[in-house]
Amino acid sequence: MMRDERNGVYWPSTYNHEMEYPALTENESCDVLIVGGGMTGALCAHTLAKDTNLDVVLIDRKKTAYGSTPANNGILKFSSDKMLHELIREIGTDDAVYFYEMCQESLKKLSRLALDLNMGSDYRIRNSLYYASTAEDAVKVAKEYEALHHYGFPVHFVKEKDMLKYVPFHKPGAILTEGDADMNPFRFAQEIVKSAAGMGVRVYEETPLLHKSKGSDYFIIDTGRAIIRAKTLLFATGYDNDFLAQQFGANLNRSYAVITEPVPAIKGWNDKCMIWETNRPYLYMRTTADNRIIAGGLDEDKLEEPIDDQLIGRKADRLLKKINEMFPDVKPVLAQAWYTTSGESHDGLPYIGEHPNNEGEYYCLGFGGNRTLYSMIGAEVIKELLTKGSHTAEKLFSLSRVPVLQ
Repeated sequence: MMRDERNGVYWPSTYNHEMEYPALTENESCDVLIVGGGMTGALCAHTLAKDTNLDVVLIDRKKTAYGSTPANNGILKFSSDKMLHELIREIGTDDAVYFYEMCQESLKKLSRLALDLNMGSDYRIRNSLYYASTAEDAVKVAKEYEALHHYGFPVHFVKEKDMLKYVPFHKPGAILTEGDADMNPFRFAQEIVKSAAGMGVRVYEETPLLHKSKGSDYFIIDTGRAIIRAKTLLFATGYDNDFLAQQFGANLNRSYAVITEPVPAIKGWNDKCMIWETNRPYLYMRTTADNRIIAGGLDEDKLEEPIDDQLIGRKADRLLKKINEMFPDVKPVLAQAWYTTSGESHDGLPYIGEHPNNEGEYYCLGFGGNRTLYSMIGAEVIKELLTKGSHTAEKLFSLSRVPVLQ
């Protein structure tokens, strides 16, 4: 069954406790209006409801936890797509290490939240195996291990001769990372919105932002059927707003994924560690609690080829072949395949903070492979900016980095 990210994929079929929220039909007012009810908007709403006294409204033009959330692979790792030693070279040691520490701390916060929400096996602490795709990349992997180890991150270097302790294939080296996680992203986002609503956040579905203007001390938001007056406006629309992503300089691409039917015990995949590689675009794999395999990658830098079931089917066949190549005893049977739009900022860091030219207008855009972690970081940064007026990382994530806004 082939579905694109707009119509939902595998994850919604695993969760039958979806909440329905009304469309806005009467005028509203609030301290903070969050636009976007996916993972980012959900985490922002929950954080503000839990840790502040701000009056919060969340709107989504469709349904909460849809958009790109159901196409999320559910992999949480504190290591960025940009290696720590590369980031040190680009932005300096202090900022690079601080960023990685924030990613690690945000993962811990997500894990605590999952525990509070009783996610059970839909959120599991896992190890990650980041392997060198080529002998040339083995040098980079060794250098990255030294950087991560030096600054106290929980990593181990896996030599080529030791790869079989973890997976049934040979690669010229890898980094084993402790304390990462995998999850059911659809259920997680649904539960977060439900929890936020229970703490007083007013949630409205099928409520688009059609027009915004600025009054003397509040924004005026026209949703078509009602008006919202908000002191602060927070955009958390992610890739669901292609125009916004392009406006902020995100390099959009398309990625593909498959999930198999449940498979028997997989020989050689000893602790079911999550797998990803140095090659770009990279292949990733993980398992689910009911022994399915999720694999993805085959990214396209340009969104030019028309998307249809035939294209997704061809990509799915390649991913299934990859699974069989790496795990020869597995004969994977396709359950579902899908595509998702993803992207990165020009420097690999998320955009979080107030618009430099529009006072009171904030953005939490977690562009990058770690977007759920970036969303958690963003929720904390936005909270501090709104309640204390500053955050130690605000310059690191500032929208002033956007070339067109400089």
